[in-house]
Amino acid sequence: MNILIVEDEAEIAQLIRLYLEKDGFTCTACRDGESALQHFREIQPDLIILDLMIPKLDGLEVCARIRQQPGSKDPYILMLTAKGEEIDRIIGLSTGADDYMVKPFSPRELVARVRALLRRSLRHDSASSQTHSTPHFTVNLDQRVAHRHFLPEDSPNTNAMQNSAEQRDSEELDLTTLEFEMLATFMSYPGRVWSRAQLIEKLWGADFFGDERVVDTHVARLRKKVEPDPSNPQFVKTVIGVGYKFEDGV
Repeated sequence: MNILIVEDEAEIAQLIRLYLEKDGFTCTACRDGESALQHFREIQPDLIILDLMIPKLDGLEVCARIRQQPGSKDPYILMLTAKGEEIDRIIGLSTGADDYMVKPFSPRELVARVRALLRRSLRHDSASSQTHSTPHFTVNLDQRVAHRHFLPEDSPNTNAMQNSAEQRDSEELDLTTLEFEMLATFMSYPGRVWSRAQLIEKLWGADFFGDERVVDTHVARLRKKVEPDPSNPQFVKTVIGVGYKFEDGV
């Protein structure tokens, strides 16, 4: 497993690298945001340890740019910061980070969190071959692809839609690994209400260390890609006081 360490304090970067390499990981380190993006494109790491306060481009900007790059490997991102305020954790998670640690931290705990994040990919790779379909969506767990289907009733002008030669019947969704897993989980049990804790157990595993509100961030990102109007969700619905459920013709 390849890990990219983005940390401008040389002693901290060296300490992280020492513990991770001792645990069998292959590490590359850099000290600023521009170098982080360059190394990301070159080595396509499995996980990035990303300090929030780094020169040139800060960690939030680096995280956001990585999540926006189509066709690239979608790494797990563990964000580090010296700030401990709740708002900083929320901002970090909203840009697409998977977990969050506040300095000073235990190197052993950091290694444990890295291993927990990477075990998610092993768990996902062992999923059985299966396809889930609803009227508007199909996910193929074997091929790792998801499609959105367009039905006649989706168009406010049905006649115009039927007469248009350019009207799409379906499109492949550009989902991150976690977004795909979340959609597949929802579609596996249409109508089931999932609490945040249950989604974390299903998608992150029992060894998840982070904030439960990371679920809200990833649900919001998924809605932007599957909902006609993300502010008024039709498929991924909030159940107030409980969590989320998926409905599509159920």
